[in-house]
Amino acid sequence: MPGAEAFSSDESDLDLVRDAAAEAGRIALRYFRKDPDVWMKGGNSPVSEADISVDRFLRRTLGGARPDYGWLSEETAGHERRGAHRTFVVDPIDGTRGFIEGRSTWCVSVAVVEGGRAVAGVLDCPAKNEIYWARRGAGAFLNGRAIAVRKAGPTPMVGGPKPLIDAVAEPLRATLKRTPYVPSLAYRIALIASGQLDATFVKPNSHDWDLAAVDLVLTEAGGEVLDENGDRPIYAGPSPRHGALVAGSGPLLAGLARAIAAGAPESAGTR
Repeated sequence: MPGAEAFSSDESDLDLVRDAAAEAGRIALRYFRKDPDVWMKGGNSPVSEADISVDRFLRRTLGGARPDYGWLSEETAGHERRGAHRTFVVDPIDGTRGFIEGRSTWCVSVAVVEGGRAVAGVLDCPAKNEIYWARRGAGAFLNGRAIAVRKAGPTPMVGGPKPLIDAVAEPLRATLKRTPYVPSLAYRIALIASGQLDATFVKPNSHDWDLAAVDLVLTEAGGEVLDENGDRPIYAGPSPRHGALVAGSGPLLAGLARAIAAGAPESAGTR
């Protein structure tokens, strides 16, 4: 268990990233539904001028406050200061496609990672007036209200690619109801933490910046993110990339985890 000194540091870091994410959200809103410049990176992944503006602000603000911390961001090439005691793991805008399309389900995601796990994390979702945050051992919150996962009912609401849902064994698969697509992976998992969704699959090729902050939020709300081996992902490690994952809680999570353990379909569509 972390000692009192560690918890004090976690609290200070949470205050820092929460304030920075709030301002980053305000910066992103200046571009939202204003036809920002957009280009493609890596062939099929869009990035907008809003992503870059937010990334630069966060890097300057967080790096200036904690110059000894590492830095890992979707919009920054490589993991800077690898081996640092703590690392900021940042997605300036998670759900860029939705942001560009004018949808409200996007967020600024910021985590502080130590020893492969997030110790403080924030999702600032300004277009929805929602802020999720968590600190290890201190619970998860939405707009200041404590949140928790819900117990799945007879027809669990499950997100994620249809091929992964179709891979669930019967009779469980027949009970599942697939939710509409949510462009932001982090926001989709946050819906589980706040009891609005029961579980979701995550297709292979998600990254640390998509997951680190919301993983902590979900964990503190009573859920988990698991890989095909039933293990929790490690963040800010040798590779930021992950295979198929499942997020949820209770017996439903165990049942869905068996589907990816059996071998996730390679062409699983959207994440």
